This record gives sequence, C-alpha cells and structure tokens, in this order.
Amino acid sequence: MHSSAIFLIEFGAIILGLGLLGRLAGRLRFSPIPLYLLAGLAFGEGGLLPLGASEEFVAIGAEIGVVLLLLMLGLEYTASDLVSNLRTQYPAGLVDCALNALPGAAIALLLGWGPVAAVVLAGVTWISSSGVIAKVLGDLGRLGNRETPVILSILVLEDLAMAVYLPIVTALVAGLSLAAGSVTLAVALGVAGLVLFVAVRYGRVISRFVSSDDPEKLLLVVLGLTLLVAGIAQQLQVSAAVGAFLVGIALSGEVAEGTHNLLSPLRDLFAAVFFVFFGLHTDPSSIPPVIVPALVLAIVTAGTKIATGYWAAKRAEVSVRGRWRAGGTLVARGEFSIVIAGLAVTAGVEPALGPLATAYVLIMVVLGPLTARYTEPVAGLLARRRAARAVPAPSGDGTPADADPGQHVATGD
Repeated sequence: MHSSAIFLIEFGAIILGLGLLGRLAGRLRFSPIPLYLLAGLAFGEGGLLPLGASEEFVAIGAEIGVVLLLLMLGLEYTASDLVSNLRTQYPAGLVDCALNALPGAAIALLLGWGPVAAVVLAGVTWISSSGVIAKVLGDLGRLGNRETPVILSILVLEDLAMAVYLPIVTALVAGLSLAAGSVTLAVALGVAGLVLFVAVRYGRVISRFVSSDDPEKLLLVVLGLTLLVAGIAQQLQVSAAVGAFLVGIALSGEVAEGTHNLLSPLRDLFAAVFFVFFGLHTDPSSIPPVIVPALVLAIVTAGTKIATGYWAAKRAEVSVRGRWRAGGTLVARGEFSIVIAGLAVTAGVEPALGPLATAYVLIMVVLGPLTARYTEPVAGLLARRRAARAVPAPSGDGTPADADPGQHVATGD
C-alpha cells in the first residue's frame, strides 16, 4: 500500500509538472520539448530528486509515447501521398540525407565512437522535427505559402525513410551479424512494401472495418490494433515505431481524422513522458563534456538544413524569399532525434551518445523556431547591403564616380 501511494505521488507530480511546463512553453510560444528533457534531467540519475517507484511505469509510458508519435505521423499521409512524393521529390530527399546525415557520422567517427554510433548519430542530425515544424508553420501563418509543400514533401520523405532506417539501427545496436541484419532489413522492407500495397489497394476496406460512430469503440480498436502491430514488429526485430507508422498510413478518410482527434491528447501525454524518460537516463554531469561537439553539430547542421530547403525550393521554382524561409523552417530537430538516440542508449552503444543527443536537441529545438522566423529577413538584409556596396559612390556633381563625363545622367523626370 505504501509503495502504491509513493507511485501515485511521484507519477502525479510528473504529470502535473509536465502540464505546467507545457503551459509555460505555450505562453513563451516555443516547443515544450526542451523543458520536458530538462525535467527528466532534474529527476533522473544524478539529478536533483531521483525517482524510484514510478520509473518502471514511466519506461512503459515512454514506449507507448513513441508508438503514438509514429501512428499520428502516419495518419497525416495517405499511401498515395507517399508514392507521389517519392516520384517527384526524391532528389530533395537524397540531398537532405547527404547534407545532414554526414556531419553526425563524421563527428562520431572523429570522437572515436565507431561505425554503429556513427550510423545512429547520422540519423539524429538528419531527421527534422515534424511536430515542431508543423507548429511553427501554423504560428507564423505560412501554411498557405508556396514553399510549404516543399517543406512537407521533405518531411514526408524523411518519415518514409525512417521505415527503412529504424530497422537498420535496431539490427546494428542489437549486435546482429551481417546475415541476421540483412534478414531483418529484408523483413522490414517486405512488411513496409506489403503495407503500402495493401493501403493503396484496400485502404478504404481497412478504414471501413475500423470505422465506428462510437468514439469509444473507435479509440479501442485503433489503439489496440496499433499496439498489437507495433509489438509484432518489435518481436520481428523491425521496430515498434515503424509498425505504428504503417498502421497510420493504412487508415484514411474520416477514420484517420476521427482517430487523430481522439488520440491527440493521449499522444501529447505519452510523448511528454517519453522525453522525460530519455532525460531520466541522462546524467546532467555528462552533458558539459560533450557541449562543444553539440554546438559544432548544431551550427553545421543548421547551415546544411537551410541549404537543403533553399535548394529544394529553388528546384520547385519558389521565389528567393520563399527559399530562405523553407531552409530556416527545416532546422528544428526534436522527437525523432531522441527516438533514434534512445535505441542506442538502451542498448548501451556509447555512453556519451545520449548526453550529446540531449544537448544537441535542446539547442536545435530552441534554434529552429528562431531560424524559421529570421532566416529570410536576415538573408534579405545581407543581400541589400551587398547590393549597396556594389553601387558606385556618387561624385561631387551627383554623377556616379565611374560615369563618363560626357554622358548625361537620366533624371527622375
């Protein structure tokens, strides 16, 4: 009885604290993710007040949080959307991967962490935060801008790439042999391909089967199906997150919309618990030694994301101002960087990887909304200054210094 009372007190305090932190972030108009991570650091190993009774429950809640994050992401897209984006925007996806994954891999190798940590850190620096970016686009009133479809296409390609990348990381951190890892990847690709095929061909049938006018029944069926598929996927060493993502893709129409409305509060709750859980497993004293690599990564990958968005928007014939806005909006990293790092931390791949990922995400999740707002104005200001320097200074009689004295300068009339 005493232990259950302690559990209720601890877990209730966590949820209340997260609610207050979320309210504070809302008033300050930025993502609550860094505050959740800081809360985890405060209550974790080496923090101010380590938890005891509720840690196991928090761990289970964190797993559910990852599953719901990916399910809700899958609900945003239909299988036809994914196929269309693959056909038209895959060059932007390749550029995005090359420019943003390589810095993470390079830093890991330079630090002597080995190839497995390099693959993990490449994913941490590659994937943008769909949640933070969606919120920023809404806050800035840019959902109807010409560059927004380009931004969303890159995010869709990143999310689809996760279906391939996560099984690879899962196999690597589990220490599977080349043969076993190849089988895992083949199974993952086969399952992903099969689900996409079924979703394109029979998506309406699946949606009708799941559909219900009763919100309670719809919630139970969708949540139960998602957890079941996620568990089977994890048992096959594919990744629970990928299984949840594919379930979301398979649902469409009114079912997807109704599920989104019903599960949004649950997703927010368990996603917040997930960020706290990640912070719980990071010793605050381990962050200062990796703050310099984290800052270097943040500066470099902010630049590479801006370059990615600029190039992709230019390819789509968006205006120069829209290109800068696209690049600045893509900078934020968040939930998926932590999901990827969490796989390696749980497997004990590299002790410093978790602290580095935490510091990196804290920097990028704060920097992202700032670059989204100010990249285009700053680029415009610099362009005007360059143009002003390029204009020759006028001579004493008002003509440009390099003008031919015999020429007449046109006046305003």
